[in-house]
Amino acid sequence: MPTKDELAMNDVPHLSEDDLQICRSRAQQLLAERASQADIAVVTEQLGRYPRGIISVAARCQQCGTPLVVATRPLITERVKHPTPFPTTFYLTSPEAVKAASHLESAGVMVELQELYGEEAIAGETAAAQACGAAASDAVETADSGEAQGDNLERHRQYVRAHEMYLAVRNELARELGDSQEHILNISAGGMPTRVKCLHALVGHALAMGPGVNPVGDEALRCMKHEFDPAVCRCTLKVADFER
Repeated sequence: MPTKDELAMNDVPHLSEDDLQICRSRAQQLLAERASQADIAVVTEQLGRYPRGIISVAARCQQCGTPLVVATRPLITERVKHPTPFPTTFYLTSPEAVKAASHLESAGVMVELQELYGEEAIAGETAAAQACGAAASDAVETADSGEAQGDNLERHRQYVRAHEMYLAVRNELARELGDSQEHILNISAGGMPTRVKCLHALVGHALAMGPGVNPVGDEALRCMKHEFDPAVCRCTLKVADFER
């Protein structure tokens, strides 16, 4: 039988020690800065329900401080009949961000991002390698194809790294909280590491961790900047209104 610590851990063998330390530090910060009653009240209003399993606010509007993303524990035990595994550690709550992400999904942006970062990037690399071999006589085309292959593979590696960093943060939260991850082992969010399935989850991850961790979330934030930007306050609900 696996031990409690073993059930809490996901396998993240490819992360560098620096990346692991970033994830551990972020998890410890989330645990140290628990959500206030005002935070919980505004998130309840944002979602239209009580945010079960909430640990803390993982990202805020940079102008008014209103929650944009919450961190949720891996195993929800409050207000449920039975303990419920919950893989989505970073949950996007801002109505403005949710709407902007939905607009991108409706516009077909996920398809484009899937081709760039998902398993299609690997398939594209294989096809390009075969084409490159067939056209090896043309040195210029060979060099161009090789560069494209490298770009595809590097983008996919960045997406895999985002997946593993997601797991590493959740590992630390699970270990500290004593939560089992038995039913969500190696499951992150948003389709990572092979699919781009939910921009809401990927944007939530990008906002919670900052630029440079989730490339798809970062790209989605860039695309939605005209509608949602954490540095520009468009919040219809403000946490200050719940602090009075």
